[in-house]
Amino acid sequence: MAKSAYLRTKADYSTSIVEELIQSDLNELGVAARKLANHAIMLASGLGFGTVFLQYLASFAAIYLLILDRTNWKTNMLTSLLIPYIFFSLPSLIFSFLRGEFGKWVALIAVVLRLFFPRRFPDWLEMPGALILLLVVAPGFFANTIRGGIVGYFICLAIGCYLIQEHIRASGGFRNSFTKSNGISNSIGIILLFIYPVWALILYW
Repeated sequence: MAKSAYLRTKADYSTSIVEELIQSDLNELGVAARKLANHAIMLASGLGFGTVFLQYLASFAAIYLLILDRTNWKTNMLTSLLIPYIFFSLPSLIFSFLRGEFGKWVALIAVVLRLFFPRRFPDWLEMPGALILLLVVAPGFFANTIRGGIVGYFICLAIGCYLIQEHIRASGGFRNSFTKSNGISNSIGIILLFIYPVWALILYW
């Protein structure tokens, strides 16, 4: 009887030790996870990871709206403003690539096709062609100073404000712009245009 009680007490003691060790390990994992999250946030803030991600998001949203405009949107809005928006919001990696030799060759081909083969130059290529030309021929003042600066952020914000108010007016009101089946995707695309300049201005200030 005494031996059985001894074994039971020893087993209970061992179980409590194991539980305490597991709880201690879980606490250490929690502390490590919090440190990892804090360091990741600090790294993202230091390297501007969030800004770069939002640049990609805003640029793809603008390109998406351009495609809609050339397919089934068919709006009377001044969607050509999306070209300077893409110019100012395009991530540096893609911007430098398109501004280099590759972009120059694409711009040359576009100009040759437009001049000598106008009938073979489709209408939907006019906007991309204008974007490539803008990227290639833009002076350094616009490409290196205004772009990535507070003026560029405000230009992007102003373009977004113009497009959203014109879209709401064309849809017949704020509610219709978010309830009509053909207007929801357009509204979401335009709203995404605001995220990058607003975030960049917050970091700037």
